Amino acid sequence: MSRSGPVGIGVIGAGVISGTYLANMTAFPDLNVLFVADIDADRARAQAEAFGVPAHGTVDELLAIDAIEIVVNLTLPAVHAEVGRRIIAAGKNVWSEKPLALDHRSGADLLAAAAAAGLRVACAPDTVLGAGIQTALRAIARGDIGEPLTATTMFHVPGPEAWHPNPEFLFAHGAGPLFDMGPYYVTTLVHAFGSATRVSAVSSKSFPTRSIGSGPRAGTEFPVEVPTHYAALIEFAGGQSAQSTFSFQNALPRMGFVEISGTEGTIVLPDPNTFEGDSTLWRFGQAEPETLVATGSTHGRGSGVLDLARAIRGGDDERASGAVAAHVLDILLAISSAAESGVPVAVTSSVAKPAPLHSSWNPAASTV
Repeated sequence: MSRSGPVGIGVIGAGVISGTYLANMTAFPDLNVLFVADIDADRARAQAEAFGVPAHGTVDELLAIDAIEIVVNLTLPAVHAEVGRRIIAAGKNVWSEKPLALDHRSGADLLAAAAAAGLRVACAPDTVLGAGIQTALRAIARGDIGEPLTATTMFHVPGPEAWHPNPEFLFAHGAGPLFDMGPYYVTTLVHAFGSATRVSAVSSKSFPTRSIGSGPRAGTEFPVEVPTHYAALIEFAGGQSAQSTFSFQNALPRMGFVEISGTEGTIVLPDPNTFEGDSTLWRFGQAEPETLVATGSTHGRGSGVLDLARAIRGGDDERASGAVAAHVLDILLAISSAAESGVPVAVTSSVAKPAPLHSSWNPAASTV
């Protein structure tokens, strides 16, 4: 039975990132946040009370609420797919934090289960829906750089253990710079170029262990389970290519760098891990660059949940879709495999390139 009015939302996972999601989602008129669940009951209660959510408790209690149509999965990466399947089995749509899963089969099975049930899966990062990246994507789509040909992306930092009080999971299987930060950059490339077809890569690990640098556990040593630097060459179905590096082992931070060049110019995009920021456009034969002022939404994380909710009500396609996330996951897995094997790896999945959002898209409006 079709529904109308604001879309009921439940949240699984009351960790650090939930605060940003809840602050935004409770402010969107088209969403009605009804429940926060967490294995830590006190943490679920605290977040529900902090953001005026009427109920909190266990995952089973959340999944039993008929009014909840979308469940926002903010659990650890290792259980994203498992929790997603539980949500689908309960007859609800999924918004997942990135990555969608840790392996191709788990991601594909989740999407297949949703399709069989007539449900939808969407996935972070939704930063790609922000005014910054969308303004650049609209410029590329209207031909400001001519035919897009190449891209360079860069994320270089010393490592999150310096500031994160519990950073172990960021150096474990399913994370590291590739799977933690890679989705922001690769998702932007897929929105700009479409499907990737092949990847070559190398990787390294600077230290076998690291130490927590802040918080009550400062000085605690923990193992590094994954490479902390990847350098990749990504080839796309349309003939484009991208050189991308993702690193937790650079003393000189360089992050948020995305540059796309075409037959008529080059555009430097804002940080893909933000929702705002102007772009800079350089044209051949033009002495000075142009600034493309960002226009559109800067409301932040949770915007993708809203896009999913409006798509459900309107019968449209969501832009931060599970299909895009699954293809991005396949690219990241191919980078990991190519770096480990030393040979290029084919990316066998494909996805339609999402259309840019109109600059008038407004999360603060009531539309459903």
